[in-house]
Amino acid sequence: GHQCVTFTAWCNSHLRKAGTQIENIEEDFRDGLKLMLLLEVISGERLAKPERGKMRVHKISNVNKALNFIASKGVKLVSIGAEEIVDGNAKMTLGMIWTIILRFAIQDISVEETSAKEGLLLWCQRKTAPYKNVNIQNFHISWKDGLGFCALIHRHRPELIDYGKLRKDDPMTNLNTAFDVAEKYLDIPKMLDAEDIVSTLRPDEKAIMTYVSCYYHAFSGKQKAETAANRICKVLAVNQENEQLMEDYEKLASDLLEWIRRTIPWLENRVPENTMQAMQQKLEDFRDYRRLHKPPKVQEKCQLEINFNTLQTKLRLSNRPAFMPSEGKMVSDISNAWGSLEGAEKGYEEWLLNEIRRLERLDHLAEKFRQKAAIHEAWTDGKEEMLQQKDYETASLSDIKALLKKHEAFESDLAAHQDRVEQIAAIAQELNELEYYDSPSVNARCQQICDQWDSLGVLTQKRSEALQRTEKLLETIDQLYLEFAKRAAPFNNWMEGAMEDLQDTFIVHTIEEIQGLSTAHEQFKATLPEADKERQAILGIHNEIAKIVQTYHVNMAGTNPYTTINPQEINAKWDKVRQLVPQRDQALIEEHARQQNNERLRRQFANQANVIGPWIQTKMEEIGRISIEMHGTLEDQLTHLRQYEKSIVNYKPKIDQLEGDHQLIQEALIFDNKHTNYTMEHIRVGWEQLLTTIARTINEIENQVLTRDAKGISQEQMNEFRASFNHFDRDHSGTLGAEEFKACLISLGFDIGNDAQKRTGMMDAEDFRACLISMGYNMGEAEFARIMSIVDPNRLGVITFQAFIDFMSRETADTDTADQVMASFKVLAGDKNYILADELRRELPPDQAEYCIARMTPYTGPDAIPGALDYMSFSTALYGESDL
Repeated sequence: GHQCVTFTAWCNSHLRKAGTQIENIEEDFRDGLKLMLLLEVISGERLAKPERGKMRVHKISNVNKALNFIASKGVKLVSIGAEEIVDGNAKMTLGMIWTIILRFAIQDISVEETSAKEGLLLWCQRKTAPYKNVNIQNFHISWKDGLGFCALIHRHRPELIDYGKLRKDDPMTNLNTAFDVAEKYLDIPKMLDAEDIVSTLRPDEKAIMTYVSCYYHAFSGKQKAETAANRICKVLAVNQENEQLMEDYEKLASDLLEWIRRTIPWLENRVPENTMQAMQQKLEDFRDYRRLHKPPKVQEKCQLEINFNTLQTKLRLSNRPAFMPSEGKMVSDISNAWGSLEGAEKGYEEWLLNEIRRLERLDHLAEKFRQKAAIHEAWTDGKEEMLQQKDYETASLSDIKALLKKHEAFESDLAAHQDRVEQIAAIAQELNELEYYDSPSVNARCQQICDQWDSLGVLTQKRSEALQRTEKLLETIDQLYLEFAKRAAPFNNWMEGAMEDLQDTFIVHTIEEIQGLSTAHEQFKATLPEADKERQAILGIHNEIAKIVQTYHVNMAGTNPYTTINPQEINAKWDKVRQLVPQRDQALIEEHARQQNNERLRRQFANQANVIGPWIQTKMEEIGRISIEMHGTLEDQLTHLRQYEKSIVNYKPKIDQLEGDHQLIQEALIFDNKHTNYTMEHIRVGWEQLLTTIARTINEIENQVLTRDAKGISQEQMNEFRASFNHFDRDHSGTLGAEEFKACLISLGFDIGNDAQKRTGMMDAEDFRACLISMGYNMGEAEFARIMSIVDPNRLGVITFQAFIDFMSRETADTDTADQVMASFKVLAGDKNYILADELRRELPPDQAEYCIARMTPYTGPDAIPGALDYMSFSTALYGESDL
């Protein structure tokens, strides 16, 4: 009963368009004429010409024409024959009408990838979701209270029903209200009876579906407008997000480049300091830069590259043109600037260490120069006055003889001091070559010593000639005095040299060097017994002279005429030498302990560096293998990489500990380490490269996931792409050259279509162009250049895996286009060639509506009205086909 009433009303709602009605659904369709007319109205197509005769055969022919038309629309008619319809079989007739309703009123309903009954139910649930007292789960009891019908009308035409006054406990009023309003304002006839629905435990599902489908078709126009608005909102949201990402990139790039611009001049400053303290402060400032200031900038640089790659991926996925940063702010520009920074940094550190070594060497040489100069000046003090005396003019014969011998001893002493003068000049020359800051005073003092030395040579020669002229007057001389003078002078010179050597400062950098000094010192101490014998012998000569004077009562005026050296001076210097020996022993012991500590620091640093260095290299190789191997899905690879990233971050304390050991080594002024080939600079660079590589690899996999999901690429396709890419990536660099790229395309099915072509696995440019033509490309020179510009936009000569995936997926991807967006705007505009601001504000969210209004240009077509906006040029500008 319910079906008959509903189906009759449904048929009449369509037949009245043709100017006819039916009263009894079983009787009125028996001759097939109104059945054929109904099908023509609802399908919009012409059926075969009907038979107008009254005979049974004519009626069966008409019904068969109608059934054949229904079957031609893909509908299977099970157990429904023309004879049953002609005979007025009510069950068969109702079944046929239900089949027509399903095919022409319900089957074409589609909501979010569901269709027919499920699509209609989902549409009802979505539209009534905001109404708390409505819960549509089926097409029978969910509609008994009438609120579902009222909610559908109120959702689309809220002015027709005062929904707030309806009550769930008054279903009759609710149902009649909905049926009356639908018939009066929506042109939907009454197909259901309110009293029957309320009194029936389970209303007829087919009748409810038929009636509800009329609501869907009545409101389908509104649904299209909502779909168009959603598409525009999606496109605008993507555009706004991309614009914000571009602004963020520009600011971050500008800040990083400005920091690099300020830092490089500081690192390139090579003005040396004059003191070790000042240079140590420069080294400490450089350590603060490496430890505090540079690491955050390394992170900013890595993040900048990640942001740039993510932005470019999003632009490709949304079919937008690639982002081109401002001039001088490309990723390559930042990398070049960073390379300049690294170069300046490396040169600055080397310069600092060299300057510290130079100043250390200069301080040592300057102290050595002062000691030798002081000893020499002490020795030459009074020598010029002595050589200029004319005492030989009034001296006796014996005195003259003595003066001559004394002068011979002085010449011997003078020759012995020649080496010291040469050493002083050599040290001064080295100080000049090393640019010692106080070189003028050193040069002046050295020049004074050399001038005095030349003067002593001239004076010595003149006095020798004067004494020789009077040598014949000398007849006697005290041989013992002469012998004392001859032996005492070199011994005295030896003692002065020994004192000079024992007080000489030393610089060593290894245990071997200090051991060499200790060995030399032990050898020196071994010569002391023989030296003591010589001292005793010299003192014995003086004792013998005293014995002769005492024995023979010789009247000796003054001291030994041949030398100024006396036994007291020899003993005093000998005691000084004996006193300096243990002091030298203690200095060597302390230096040996210091070198042992330095050796401990070297081994401590080397033990850690020899573990950390290979570890970093191993991790780099493992990350490289993960990025090119195909173990598991992209999500598995991403999880694996993030586990690697976590293990790498957890390794940071060992790097910090090694930095601490390196600082101790620098503070100890240790400049080499034979126990390891790794320097702290190697470890730092490796660590920074490891952090950058793992972050960049994770970002590449994430972008591959974005590409796969956005383009609908299956995991099998992704694995096939990766396998082909890896196969032709001969050097495992993660990129393909032009020839490798061509061969890779062939391996994936891009056949050049030439049976005569040799299957070498490689193609030249013309073969590659023929291959693309066989796939549907119109391949001229310009088109070939365009495709290469897609996969290699920066013209680097290599194609990355991400660019390769983008190219392969672009062949089948279905993304939003300018034409689709333009069509959506046309729906919102009611098929006009322009759109008004009020229409945008009504259909779009406020922020996106204002975004469109601010950027759309006024429409200037012949049908323009005041306030008309040009949505067509705006749509093409969104995809870079014109200026926005």
